[in-house]
Amino acid sequence: MTTTPAPPQAPPKPTWDPRDPVRPLLRPTIRIRLTLLYGGMFLIAGILLLSIIYLLTANALNVTVADLPFKIVEGKVLPTTSGCVLPEQGNVDDFNRAVTACFQHQRDVALDDLLRRSLFALLGLSIIAFAFGYAMAGRVLSPLGRITRTARQVAGSDLTRRIKLDGPDDELKELADTFDDMLDRLERAFTAQQRFVANASHELRTPLAINRTLLEVHLSDPGAPVELQQLGKTLLATNERSEQLVEGLLLLARSDNEIIERKPVDLAEVASRAIDQAHAEAEAKGVEIRGEREPAVVQGNGVLLERIALNLVQNGVRYNVAEEGWVEVTTEVDHGQAVMVVSNTGPVVPAYEVDNLFEPFRRLRTERTGSDKGVGLGLSIARSVARAHGGRIIAEPREGGGLVMRVTLPI
Repeated sequence: MTTTPAPPQAPPKPTWDPRDPVRPLLRPTIRIRLTLLYGGMFLIAGILLLSIIYLLTANALNVTVADLPFKIVEGKVLPTTSGCVLPEQGNVDDFNRAVTACFQHQRDVALDDLLRRSLFALLGLSIIAFAFGYAMAGRVLSPLGRITRTARQVAGSDLTRRIKLDGPDDELKELADTFDDMLDRLERAFTAQQRFVANASHELRTPLAINRTLLEVHLSDPGAPVELQQLGKTLLATNERSEQLVEGLLLLARSDNEIIERKPVDLAEVASRAIDQAHAEAEAKGVEIRGEREPAVVQGNGVLLERIALNLVQNGVRYNVAEEGWVEVTTEVDHGQAVMVVSNTGPVVPAYEVDNLFEPFRRLRTERTGSDKGVGLGLSIARSVARAHGGRIIAEPREGGGLVMRVTLPI
């Protein structure tokens, strides 16, 4: 009778992560290097201090004839220091006690001198140890400064930067290599995003442009029925809103990164252009646009900065009161920063609702879609563009209704 062989057993699972590289047991980690460095410094400082104390002690114990507290002259014992007093008359015990006191005084003087010199030696060694330790710590931790500088450059949207740290295979090099790998993945992700934005810009705009052209052609036919013309106008308005939504989303995606190519841009000129574009809409709604605009030159992208001003002005015009409304636009330089303030009359805005207005598609107590006042991306785009220029935008409720938008940009 044949026996069925037992099925092969699977090998046991490893208790370590196979993705981790195999490293030597005693690799020169930063912990070992710092331990050896500061331990060696402590050992050297201790040897130097002991050597100095030994030399000072040997010098203090090196007694010559001139160092004796008394001397014998013509058969008489005469003291040589002020602290040594010998009796001129007395027995042997009195004389021995006086000699002992002389030697005790001499020992105290020697110990005081040794202590003083030891303190000076300790002070000098401490200064040398601190200076040497500061220099060595800077040398050991210099890769952290390199990593920090690279991270700051990457924060400026320069994803091509790499650390490429050389040196021993320690924790800092492992951190730098991990950071470089993360930058590689981020660069690929941002490159894919840019390609997607470019492709979406073409793929989304083309059909909308075709729809708009077809609707305009049909609406231009004088013989078209009234119902068909009304339907065409509704579809044309919907198509126009879709185009605005696509443009807003694409601009929002492009403005999330910091601006690399910068040119001098005057916020006063930018605000004036935005007012000119919104002037017709403001007249139709009976809203007055006013304000003084002083020169405030910043480094940035003029088109995107004009988008900030236009979005804020249009927002102030569209969300205003029915009668005697106004929008005030001012620019100035305040404390070394360029400031543009757009304030307007309008409905009362609760303070807790202000932050929500900067979220995409959010409006104040209105529907998220279907509004004829915009697509709900104006303030989101303005905040993204301000951040891309290293600035910020703050909204505050205005007393009596409306908002005060304050854009601050570095000069």
